[in-house]
Amino acid sequence: MFDFVRSHTKLFQFLLLLVIVPAFVFGFGLQGYNKFTGPGNTTVVKVGSGRITQEEFDNEHRRQIDRIRRQAPGLDIKMFDTPQMRQQLLDTLIRDRVLQEVSDKLHLNSSDVRIRSLMNSDPQLASVRGPDGAINKDLYIQVLASNGLSPKEFEANYARQQVLLGVSRSAFAPAAAASTAFDAFFQQRELQVQRFDAKDYASKVTPSDADIEKFYKDPANAALFQAEEQANIEYVMLDVDSLAKSVKVADEQLKHYYEQNEKQGRYTVQEERKASHILVKADKSAPAEERAKAKAKAEALLAEVKKNPAGFAEIAKKNSDDKASAERGGDLDFFNREAMVKPFADAAFAMKEGDISGIVESDFGFHIIKVTGVHAGGKKSFDDVKAEIEKDLRRTEAQKLFAEKAVDFTNTVYEQSDSLKPAVDKFKLELRTAQNVKRTASPNAPAPLNSEKLMAALFAPDIVKNKRNTDAVEVGPNQLVSARIVQYTAAHTIPLAEVKDMVRARVVQAQAAVLARKDGEARLAEVKKDPQAALAGEPVVVSRAGAKDLPRQVVDAALRADAAKLPVALGVELPNGYAVLRLTKVLGRDPAAPDAARAQPQMAQAVGEVETMAYYAALKSRLKVETKEKSLKVSTDAASAPK
Repeated sequence: MFDFVRSHTKLFQFLLLLVIVPAFVFGFGLQGYNKFTGPGNTTVVKVGSGRITQEEFDNEHRRQIDRIRRQAPGLDIKMFDTPQMRQQLLDTLIRDRVLQEVSDKLHLNSSDVRIRSLMNSDPQLASVRGPDGAINKDLYIQVLASNGLSPKEFEANYARQQVLLGVSRSAFAPAAAASTAFDAFFQQRELQVQRFDAKDYASKVTPSDADIEKFYKDPANAALFQAEEQANIEYVMLDVDSLAKSVKVADEQLKHYYEQNEKQGRYTVQEERKASHILVKADKSAPAEERAKAKAKAEALLAEVKKNPAGFAEIAKKNSDDKASAERGGDLDFFNREAMVKPFADAAFAMKEGDISGIVESDFGFHIIKVTGVHAGGKKSFDDVKAEIEKDLRRTEAQKLFAEKAVDFTNTVYEQSDSLKPAVDKFKLELRTAQNVKRTASPNAPAPLNSEKLMAALFAPDIVKNKRNTDAVEVGPNQLVSARIVQYTAAHTIPLAEVKDMVRARVVQAQAAVLARKDGEARLAEVKKDPQAALAGEPVVVSRAGAKDLPRQVVDAALRADAAKLPVALGVELPNGYAVLRLTKVLGRDPAAPDAARAQPQMAQAVGEVETMAYYAALKSRLKVETKEKSLKVSTDAASAPK
């Protein structure tokens, strides 16, 4: 199945775009729009002469959830039960209904022949086309079925897409227009900048207690001093590791396991050598004269090694063409026979520790080998692997136990929800504790406290109020956790006394910024009086592709300034100060900018997207799309149906 998915990755992405994410052009819709128009259905949206009902929405939401579960079984479905996702799904349904209405009213429906022709040339469907370029029907049906679609549904949606694709694909950007736009967008400007940083004024500020209290009580700053709700908790985890501790394995089982696996060669240890080498490179396809020259060099190095065997590492560092091992004095560490080319392996495995070979020729060139270590082959004894086997068998048995006990654990923590002790006693688990646990799971927290699912369950209103056990939460493969709150602290404003130093620092920063801005504005007034007066510092050249380490606000201001009459002086407020700019020159396009001709297709695509958005907005206006239900609800079985 995974090979099948990998083989058709692009098509799966295309289908996901259709059925999960409501991309603007490829909005996916429903089968049988007139199916859910019974008098008892609440109208959610009115589109032209038709409507989208609550039941219709719920059914499509359920279908979407089913598709996601098939394609990503481990994904948390709650991610798709948010106001944003519900709105995106509704937008998708509206888009598809609009296209359906327009296609019917304006007779824009494409013939089957036309749709087949488009599909045969669509690059998104390349993976389901045969050598002749035509759609492979069997493969096409298989891919669609894996996404919960029939050919009829897919082709109906594909036909509706052509309404908007006709607009987007007809857009173009003339070369002259693209060049003019890129000249303007990547224009360079020369300027001088004088910074007035708040940090340089901090020593001039001494905030009073009244200033500090005013900042602390300002509603705009309230979020700075809010302590997140937190709790001291206790929890238990049922997992394979905890169950493995209680598993008993008899010696007879261990010996039987060893004998069965020993027959299959599991405990055979291959002979290994540790060696260093010096390589004189000579490709096997090199001319004979070149290889002879390389061999002569290798023989000279061998003579040097024989004179000074202890200096092998230094000779390798200076002369070996295998640069990676040369840095380590030629060391190759331990290796088995299969790890090396045959001539090298035959030589190394025929030597004893301390031996130095003669010249060994391989496809890579000429080697001098020194064996520095030997691991004899053989078989590991039962005693050597007994602990390993016991660990494996304990874990295998624990995995079976987990499958058996998971439901019992889930029922125990639910039915005896006023304490975790029954679960501790029944399953021989460790009762763990944690202090100051916050609702927002930290990815740096130790498992399972880094689980968003567990934190959501732990801080649920009923659990907080009644200090009951959470339901068993799956925090990982074969890992179930139940937790309960021992002591709870609600979110609250931290007293001023505890944050006074932080408040003082904020006030100093704010007051220093005021002084910086005041001096900056004074300097700006001076420069405006005398436009020819230069600012301190060398001129810099900036563009949208190069900011020269200047704040983005400075670069944006320089590029937006009216350059009709230069020089131009302007001021820019910064988060921590002020800047005075003096714009002196307008230069040509930044050399680092992309070539306009190469970027012309992207510009045409951008024009197409804008025109498509405008066209779709006009269609919605013409059909008088009207949302009837502001708060769209999803029926609970759509998001919580059994997996």
